[in-house]
Amino acid sequence: MKLEPGIFLFSAFLSLLLFGGGLMAQNTIAPQVQSQTAQSPATLSSPSSSGGGLVTMSSVAPIVDKAQAAVVNILTTKTVARRGPGDLFGFGPNMPQLDPRQPMNPEDMFDFFFNNPQSPFRQGPPPRSFKEKAQGSGFIYDAEGYIVTNNHVVEEAEEIKVTLDDGREIEAKVVGRDPKTDLALIKLVTEGRYPFLTLGNSDALKIGDWLVAIGNPFGLDHTVTAGILSARGRAIGAGPYDDFLQTDASINPGNSGGPLLNLDGEVVGINTMITSQGTGIGFAIPSKMVVKIIAQLKTKGFVERGKIGVYIQPVTQDMAKTLGLDEAKGALVSDIVPDSPAEKSGIKHGDVVVEFDGQPIGQFSELTAIVADTPVGKVVSLVVVRAKKRTPLKLTVALLEDDTLAISGTSEASIDLGLTLRPLTPEKAKELGIDSKGLVVEKVEPTSMGADSGIRVSDIILEVDRRPVDSIQDYVDILKAHNQEEALLLWVRRDKLTIYVSVPLK
Repeated sequence: MKLEPGIFLFSAFLSLLLFGGGLMAQNTIAPQVQSQTAQSPATLSSPSSSGGGLVTMSSVAPIVDKAQAAVVNILTTKTVARRGPGDLFGFGPNMPQLDPRQPMNPEDMFDFFFNNPQSPFRQGPPPRSFKEKAQGSGFIYDAEGYIVTNNHVVEEAEEIKVTLDDGREIEAKVVGRDPKTDLALIKLVTEGRYPFLTLGNSDALKIGDWLVAIGNPFGLDHTVTAGILSARGRAIGAGPYDDFLQTDASINPGNSGGPLLNLDGEVVGINTMITSQGTGIGFAIPSKMVVKIIAQLKTKGFVERGKIGVYIQPVTQDMAKTLGLDEAKGALVSDIVPDSPAEKSGIKHGDVVVEFDGQPIGQFSELTAIVADTPVGKVVSLVVVRAKKRTPLKLTVALLEDDTLAISGTSEASIDLGLTLRPLTPEKAKELGIDSKGLVVEKVEPTSMGADSGIRVSDIILEVDRRPVDSIQDYVDILKAHNQEEALLLWVRRDKLTIYVSVPLK
C-alpha cells in the first residue's frame, strides 16, 4: 500500500457514501505479505507514572512475561468451492464416464467430449468443496474467556480453535463481528477463569512512545517485536472509520488481531495490517475504538451506528477563506439526503459542520466517527458555518439501518442457521409492496442449516416461530427462546411470493 493523496480521496469517497445513508460493501482489512524490520532498542524509556523524569528499561521481558499468557493463536477452518487442476481440463471426478465395452472412433470421441451437454469442455466442471485453514492472533480480554481479534481472522469461519500459551487447544465461537472496523469478539466454549489483558488508553500515547507487539506471524507462536509509535489518526482508505495507529514494530501475516502494548503492559491497539510496499510501517486499531465496539459486540452481537444523512467532503485551504473559515477545518456538506435528519434540521449544502454534540470537527472524517458513535434517537446540537457566520442547529440522530450484520453464532444464540442478515429498509419494503419489516438474507453459509433448508440469498425473513422479526435483536431473542426439540418455522418473502420454510434442528 502506498500512501498517496489518491488513497485519502478514496477514503473521503467512502465517508460520503456512508453519510448519504447508503453503506458500502463490507471492507475487510487483510494483511499484505510484506515483512518489516523490527527496531528493538537496547534501552526503552517512557514518562514515569509519577510525571517526573523517565523510566528506563533494559528489556521488554517484564512486559512479555506479564502479557504472553493471554495472547492466543487462532486457527480457523471454512469450506471454499473451486475447481481442481484435473477438473479444469475435464479429467477430474466430474469427467463423463466412458463405457469400455463400447470402443469409440475419433469422430465419436470428439462428439463425446465437445458435443455432449454434460462434458466439462461444454459447460465447465462444477466446483468442488475444499476445507481451507487460516490463522491469526488474538488476546483474552476478560477472565471469562472472551477474545478480541480482527474480523478478517474469523470471517466466514465454520470452525475456530484457539491455542493458549500453555498449549491447550479449545474451541471458540463468534459472539459478534464488525466488518467496518475489522474487529471481532469470540469466546472460548470451555468455562473457566483465564488470564487476560487490560485495555489501556490509546489517547495517552505520544509520538515516539515505545510499543511491543505479540502475535503468531507465519505460525510462529508468541513472537515479540518492539518499535515506536510513528503516527496516529492515520486514514489510509481501509474504510469509513479509519483512525489507525502507525508503528514500526513488525506486524506480519499471522500477527493480525494480536495486541499492541504500552510499557505498562496495557493493550493500546489491535495489530491489523501493514503496507504492501516498503518496510517498518504497520497499522493498529486504537484501543479507544476497541472499547466502544467490543462493548456492543458483547451485548448485542453487532454494532449499532447513527447517521444524519449528509454527503461531506474535506475543506481545502483554497476553500477555507471563501467559506468564512480561519482554518481548513470542518466537514463541508456537499448534498443532503431527502427526508433525513439533516434535511429536517435545516442543514443546507455548502454548510460547514464545525461542531457536533459539543465536539469540534477538525478533519472532516472526524464527523463520520462522532455521528456513528452517537446513540440513535439522541437530540444533538451542532454548529455550521453558513455565509461566513456560525449558525447553531439541532437534529435527532437516526439509525444507520442498512448496516449488514452477521448473525451466525452471535449473541450466544443457541441456534446457528448460518445466515448473514440485514434489516429491511423502509424504501426497499415500499418497493416490494411489503407493509411489515423483516430481515434480508445477504449470505447463506454452505452446509449450514439455512442452506440445507432451502433459504436463499435475497429472501426476506418476515417471521420466525410465527413471531415478526423487525430487527436483528428480535431474531436473536427468538432463537434463544426456541425449543430445540422442535423444527424452526420461518415465514419468508421470495420474489413476489410468501412461503413457509421449516428448519429441522435434529
